[in-house]
Amino acid sequence: MYDVLIIGCGITGAAAAFQLSKYRLKVGILERENDVALGTTKANSAILHAGYDPEPGTLMAKLNVRGVELARELCQKLDVPYHNCGSLVLAFSEEERPAVEELYRRGTANGVPGLRLLTGDEARALEPNLSGEVVAALHAPSAAICSPWEYCLALAETAVKNGVELHLNTAVTGLAQIQAGGGGWIVHTSQGDLESRYVLNAAGVDAAIVHDLAAPHAFDIHPSRGQYYLLDKSEGGRVGRVIFQCPSKVGKGVLVAPTVHGNLIVGPDAERVEGNDTATTGDGLRFVRETARKSVPSVNFRESIRNFAGVRASTDRGDFILEESAPGFIDLAGICSPGLSAAPAIGEYAVELLQKAGLALERKDGFVCKRRRTRFKELPPQERGALVEREPAFGRVICRCETITEGEILEALHGPIPPCSVDGVKRRVNAGMGRCQGGFCGPRVVDILARELHKSPGEIVQDQAGSWLLDRETKGGRGDV
Repeated sequence: MYDVLIIGCGITGAAAAFQLSKYRLKVGILERENDVALGTTKANSAILHAGYDPEPGTLMAKLNVRGVELARELCQKLDVPYHNCGSLVLAFSEEERPAVEELYRRGTANGVPGLRLLTGDEARALEPNLSGEVVAALHAPSAAICSPWEYCLALAETAVKNGVELHLNTAVTGLAQIQAGGGGWIVHTSQGDLESRYVLNAAGVDAAIVHDLAAPHAFDIHPSRGQYYLLDKSEGGRVGRVIFQCPSKVGKGVLVAPTVHGNLIVGPDAERVEGNDTATTGDGLRFVRETARKSVPSVNFRESIRNFAGVRASTDRGDFILEESAPGFIDLAGICSPGLSAAPAIGEYAVELLQKAGLALERKDGFVCKRRRTRFKELPPQERGALVEREPAFGRVICRCETITEGEILEALHGPIPPCSVDGVKRRVNAGMGRCQGGFCGPRVVDILARELHKSPGEIVQDQAGSWLLDRETKGGRGDV
């Protein structure tokens, strides 16, 4: 029997697993996909929000500020790309100035450090490409950007290294209490039944469905789709901070921001959808372009290299849902923005809830909180030469846009949570993230995956199960047509 089973391995489930791996417990994660971070975690703004937006007194407010504090240290220890760039919220008229001032008051109440109200000229002194219509701005120096999928992967890998068991391709199909009023849970899955004393529901957009397997219906999730532009590195220096407009009831609005990989990200819109609908639309992207240019008129959308969409788990409560809903069953639900920012603090809070529910906690000796991966292009020339001499695979560049070597891919394939897809490699080492979006390196990544996983190229998928790349042979030997 497990002590704790976690349903879902996005950023919330990974953070909970990371925090629980500090203790002498038998912990497992059940993830229905073939990899971690395949939901909202892989398709968002990559912003670690300062914490001025949530209403004071909410869980969002409390855990956002704490989560950003933890993220700085965690990203350093776990070698996750991170940049403390700060953010600006813009007012374009005197009518919008009170909204910026209200965010300042909220942020002060929430304990956000270093907040300042700026004039339009002061904001443009920091960001010269801002619109001339900006009359005021809120500056939050504690805001940051990160690589969200690698953040999730790093937390999950560290949990696995500390004894947590990750079950991929394992969908939860039912839940049953072992005995009324407590005693644990039987978790029915696509791979068979498991037993656990406690269950954490971190199922993202599907958290309400999982909740209803264990307890009476208590909340609804209204999936909200946000569409984005990812622009080439030629646009990466357009702004140096995260640029927001005044938020509305549907979200924080369209932003313009640098990424930790040197690109520029623009978006999202907000549209209610059914389920996990991540399609992009002409109308949605047109809205993003036109709205973003209000903040930074000079953004060159011809430099777009990728459009994508993510779905957020908005609920009818307006706050995170972190509570014991049945004996030993705890919801970590409604984790929309600032979920990425708050994730490690949500993990801490989940441990507190488990302890209140009766889980005994004993710190383990030898907890490992360290992770490093090789980034060949960032090494000094002398170190590159020595590495290639030791491991010749680091001398073979697979992705020319991002200068990613075969050695880095092999390192990922022998890591704690190895990839099984082309996009799984992409999320771990950045191969395919450049201007050509895998046009050059994609076939080479397929070859490496097939060789190392002992599969045929036809068995390698782009990302999730069933996303086949190859259908059949169209040519035989040299003499065939």
